Amino acid sequence: MITAALQFCPSFLDVERNRDTLASYLEGVDADLAVLPELCTTGYFFHDAAQLAAVAETRDGESLRLFRRIAADRNMLIVAGFAERDGEAFYNSAATVFPDGRVEIYRKVHLFAEEKTFFTPGDRGFPVLHWGDRLRLGVMICYDWRFPEAARTLALKGAQVIAHPSNLVAAPRLWKPVMRTRAFENRVFAVTANRNGEEQREDERLVFHGSSQIVGPNGTVLEEVDEPYEGWLQAEIDVKKADEKSFSSWNDIMADRRPDAYEL
Repeated sequence: MITAALQFCPSFLDVERNRDTLASYLEGVDADLAVLPELCTTGYFFHDAAQLAAVAETRDGESLRLFRRIAADRNMLIVAGFAERDGEAFYNSAATVFPDGRVEIYRKVHLFAEEKTFFTPGDRGFPVLHWGDRLRLGVMICYDWRFPEAARTLALKGAQVIAHPSNLVAAPRLWKPVMRTRAFENRVFAVTANRNGEEQREDERLVFHGSSQIVGPNGTVLEEVDEPYEGWLQAEIDVKKADEKSFSSWNDIMADRRPDAYEL
């Protein structure tokens, strides 16, 4: 399976321009699984709730219709971060779009900083999505990286690959080794698609550090890029490797767990 992660700089609040950019990238990539950054259709640093409301979309909105069309045309799985409107609530979400038109949505569980002002915390936990017998996929978003329970929950539910759309402002020297650890301790593939560029709100500036990476189940970096890079990084992976939880004839990282000893 060819896995790809997109690193680019969305245009803040210019959803139409971002859709055109994403369509161009998606129509030009040869991949089975394509992971796009967090909030890739809108940008990130909202000034107020009105700005978010103006660009948020439902699961039936134009952006997801675009991703459904491309997923069907190119027979690929697309994971894309977007601002989701559901009734009166807004979620920092990631849609997983299947070639047959099915859409599954993960809502970010762990909200970061001022996201708590605008977004409702995710209410659906950490589901694992099945693409027939080709792939079992877990999704987490950005700040979820700091919580080992997120990746472990997905691994326990059978995820082979964790897609990680991100707008990380933390230094890569912090999060990159942690995501390698998440892959290593759960023996899964981890695909972090992190945006780059910067956004400004009054006197406050956020810098997004890119440095996206694809990591294997032994914690090895399969592909990575630097901060200024814009475009795809790709790696060919054997997802069945993530089903191999034993590392010796004696030890299996899942079978050796002792949940009875972990009670608080």
